[in-house]
Amino acid sequence: MGQQSPKDIQKRTFDFGVRVVKMLDRLPRTLAAVEVGRQVLRSGTSVGANVQEADAAESKKDFIHKMGIARKEAQETRYWLAIIRTAILPNDAEVEALWKESDELARILAAIVNKTRASQFT
Repeated sequence: MGQQSPKDIQKRTFDFGVRVVKMLDRLPRTLAAVEVGRQVLRSGTSVGANVQEADAAESKKDFIHKMGIARKEAQETRYWLAIIRTAILPNDAEVEALWKESDELARILAAIVNKTRASQFT
């Protein structure tokens, strides 16, 4: 995992949200798919929104809080994508790629939070 600049993570989380939105249009119009789709839409687009909010944080504590929320949203999105890849669109390459990206984003955001926390005490 290479060093991410703040603009890189902003672009990556924005692109992730766009990909989630596009994938949702391919879900079947069943009750389960619509409900799971709503959940993944909320959490998947919230990742980038919280990273954007962190960019305008008023303090290091606020930055850590917002990035922590972005990490939680990435983890939640990973959960909903696992439901989609198991029960709704199995063997779908884009769903699989999104699941992997949500996992990577959660790990990157956790590393940003941990590094920022550690820098508070140096």
